[in-house]
Amino acid sequence: MKLILRYLRRHIGMFLFSMLFLTMEALADLLQPTYMAYIVDEGVSHASVPTILHYGLIMLGIALVGAVSAVMRNHFSTRTSQNIGKELRRDMYHKIQGLSLENIDHLQPASLITRITNDVTQVQDFINGIMRIMAKAPITCIGAIVLIIVQTPQQAPVMAAILIVVALLILGNMRIGYPRFGRVQEKLDKLNGVTREFLSSVRVVKAFRAEEEETGKFGAASLELAQANTDALRTMAVFSPLINLTVNFGIVMLLWISRDQDAAMIGRLMASVNYMTQVLFAVGMIANVINTAVRAIASSRRIQEVLDEVPAQQMPENPYTHAMRGDVLFDDVSFAYAGASKEALSHISFRVKCGETVGVIGPTGSGKSTLVNLLPRLYDATCGRILIDGTDVQQMETAHLRQGVGVVAQKALLFSGTIRENLLWGKADATEESLRRATRIACAEEFILKTEKGYDTLLGQGGVNLSGGQKQRLSLARALVREPKILILDDCTSALDAQTEASVLRGLRSMEEEITVFLISQRISTVMRADHILCLDNGRLQGYGTHEELMASCEVYRAIYASQIGGEGDG
Repeated sequence: MKLILRYLRRHIGMFLFSMLFLTMEALADLLQPTYMAYIVDEGVSHASVPTILHYGLIMLGIALVGAVSAVMRNHFSTRTSQNIGKELRRDMYHKIQGLSLENIDHLQPASLITRITNDVTQVQDFINGIMRIMAKAPITCIGAIVLIIVQTPQQAPVMAAILIVVALLILGNMRIGYPRFGRVQEKLDKLNGVTREFLSSVRVVKAFRAEEEETGKFGAASLELAQANTDALRTMAVFSPLINLTVNFGIVMLLWISRDQDAAMIGRLMASVNYMTQVLFAVGMIANVINTAVRAIASSRRIQEVLDEVPAQQMPENPYTHAMRGDVLFDDVSFAYAGASKEALSHISFRVKCGETVGVIGPTGSGKSTLVNLLPRLYDATCGRILIDGTDVQQMETAHLRQGVGVVAQKALLFSGTIRENLLWGKADATEESLRRATRIACAEEFILKTEKGYDTLLGQGGVNLSGGQKQRLSLARALVREPKILILDDCTSALDAQTEASVLRGLRSMEEEITVFLISQRISTVMRADHILCLDNGRLQGYGTHEELMASCEVYRAIYASQIGGEGDG
């Protein structure tokens, strides 16, 4: 609830206006039965038309005030809840942007999607309910009870008993319902995870005709969510009827106690029954909003977990922002993923001078991508140091560090928009000449100019209207637009044919004096002409040197060479 109250305080003005109009609406509802009693007891019983008209006009005026108050209350409550929902999503998104990949791995992407959408909606609906229903229900309930006791004092013991029973039922509802609605959100996380996994790999699923298996996984997750929802809603199914039964029993008791009521005071009895009905309605509203509150509290806890998440990477107090050259030193670096049973990298040490190209090769799972992910601080080394130009990367300003490091990921990721807009992700103020130079080096300019609108051609989500090789070349061009001092190519030429790959590598070699290149590849033909080659196996450095040096000294490298090219020669 602290989270909800904190955001409500930001909009206290609109909240108070909503409460004011809601109170006026509730008072208008409470006054109607009293004036109806006056009409019956003073007008109808005495056949006084003026009296009936007098009180009738008062009731009409009260109804008008209530209607206007309801409209204004709806206006302010909707604005407040929508603004709070917008701010919650904005703050969560901003927080997630500042988290490291280690934090994202811990919170899980599917769960984050649920929290930023469904959980925020639950809180938003609760806040809207507070201003539209929950605050009105106690006012109506208390006011109706007071008026019942004033008009029929003998009902006080009955009302006290009813209130005690209803309060116990509501507390029981909250105690039992809270953990159940928390489980509903967890099952929704799982369902979102299954859906996300299927949609991101739909081509593979269809290629292997695995629709039935995926349907089974989705059905199982959907069934678990349905069972969790059923379990949670069963609480409402039990307690809501019991609350209604208790209040209806009170109405029967009221009528029984008033069986000898003076006929001249029948209007008061009618008013008391009407007020008892309002109590029933108010208690029902309270029960429903409390069920919403239980969901909102569970959701607010999950939102708070994101907002309270401590970034795994600590920022230096006085970050270093020197002009980057591109010298790199790994000094006894080890790294283990959170929860992993063993290290992904173990005691890695090597040095790269500015302008050199380093090939990185090794069997699948040897730690190649993990190694280069440590350079831009996507993860932090578990122990050891990574120095750029003699400065520990953990002492550098993150934005400055990543501005100087261009990354072309193993999976080419493009965004909806034009080719130009995707390239400008590398550098928002890049000139036209910079864009064209980058696309020429990446061998992308030729196919871009063949499209209908050239650089202004629209791309679908993820670049679905491009081939795999075209997406890789655009991703490379985007990184080159940044004009980085260190360029990481994580197996980003795997979808290119040999001729195009050779052209791309020639273009990169023409820039050797400008940038330091880390070239990760599964193909030995891609890395063998690099200045140095780093050979990894099972997270350990097996060799570091030129192709000829590794052929002479590194058994793992010789095995890779033999499996791809054949023979035992030095190439």
